Amino acid sequence: MKTFPKILNRLYRVVSELEILFPGRPFTPDGHMLGSIGESLAQHYYGVNLYRPSKKGEDGQAACGPVEVKITQRESVALRCKPKTLLVFKLFKSGAFEEVYNGQGSRVWATVNKKKTPSNGQYQIRLNTLRRLMKDVSEHEKVKMIRPHP
Repeated sequence: MKTFPKILNRLYRVVSELEILFPGRPFTPDGHMLGSIGESLAQHYYGVNLYRPSKKGEDGQAACGPVEVKITQRESVALRCKPKTLLVFKLFKSGAFEEVYNGQGSRVWATVNKKKTPSNGQYQIRLNTLRRLMKDVSEHEKVKMIRPHP
């Protein structure tokens, strides 16, 4: 597992090389790959025991209970339902990541659920809103980090 951060960094170096070779073509990892990267970050750095892929509203189990993991390379994430605990990451092209939100899902759900239900069923929430909500999170409600990230 010590090689995980190095592999992630290598992946983003390859993405950069492809984008140089083919200007104007994005090679951004997304979809299932990005989701799996987020879940792997949760497992590696936070000790989350992952469930099978695509379980609605829960990606794994931590000491605090079920955890939903979201990751983005942009400025928002989407939620379909209220998670018990929510862990949100922003992933950078270097392979480094930022923990944007780590706490009770009900706080976030109360913010997005005020809106009209989107046609695709996914409520969007901006990272800046999550950062603001994170200021109200107490230490006891967070998923505890088991190893520091670079």
